[in-house]
Amino acid sequence: MPDTRTVGIVGARGHTGAELIRLVAAHPGFELAFVSSRELDGQPVSAHVPEYPGSLRYANIAHEELGDFGVDACVLALPNGKSDACIAGLGARGGEPVIVDLSADHRFDDDWYYGLPELTRDRYVGQEHIANPGCYASAMQFAIAPVRDLVEGPVQCFGVSGYSGAGTTPSDRNDVDKLRDNLMPYALVDHLHEREVSRQSGLAVEFMPHVAPHFRGLTVTANLHLREPTTLDAVRARYADRYGDEPLLRVDDNAPWVSRIAGRHGAEVGGFTLSNDGRRLVVVATLDNLLKGAATQAMQNLNLALGFPETEGIPVE
Repeated sequence: MPDTRTVGIVGARGHTGAELIRLVAAHPGFELAFVSSRELDGQPVSAHVPEYPGSLRYANIAHEELGDFGVDACVLALPNGKSDACIAGLGARGGEPVIVDLSADHRFDDDWYYGLPELTRDRYVGQEHIANPGCYASAMQFAIAPVRDLVEGPVQCFGVSGYSGAGTTPSDRNDVDKLRDNLMPYALVDHLHEREVSRQSGLAVEFMPHVAPHFRGLTVTANLHLREPTTLDAVRARYADRYGDEPLLRVDDNAPWVSRIAGRHGAEVGGFTLSNDGRRLVVVATLDNLLKGAATQAMQNLNLALGFPETEGIPVE
């Protein structure tokens, strides 16, 4: 196993930043070198993330100063459109670290490795720039991938997420009063994750996201039209063969529930249902948007890039 590696986090104030800190703190081979946050500047990290045992404090670090820390890896947990200045700063002193970007800024960039390990690890050949997939995009791809070669026509995906997916900046989509007893649709055409999955799968994907009153966890129901009739046994066999050896993916005949995935590091796929003619398949996928949809996936990618076992430091059930 490699020696201890240093990791920095930029944008550590948000929900995902806190989950990243917990995972890095629990990793036997990682040491947290800095956590950058303008709003929490000077405050102890342990005051916000009790699982972190050290004395490190949040710091408001200028982009051009990020390279001064000389870290082995850095995770960017920033809104879309904010990563490039940080990337430039991290490489300003030479010896640029491994960078895992949680935003969508580089998911469409062929020069970056698209890090959805269960589906793309065979494409990893030492790239140091890694684009973490979107949370909904991950669930959609898990639902589609085992039968991708059977699908014709557009794939329709209906998604519902907890309001943590809307971040910490106040908006209607994380306003608990407006969400109470409510289901809030948004971005019903041309959602970023719709384009992301279409690009990765080579299929036309139509995605309709919604926000619900729960805090974390998301579910996607994928409607798949097939070129030829199939059977449920054949469908089950495809998903079992594709995901049977994946420690963070679970396949179940029953449709997975958000309440059972919240706070867990894996994803669940199931609820396989066929139309009478065997040519329309419905599949349900769930995951925790803050964990397998963001922080846990980032940890898998860090492990892959830094030479650790892929699930090192990740609680695997």
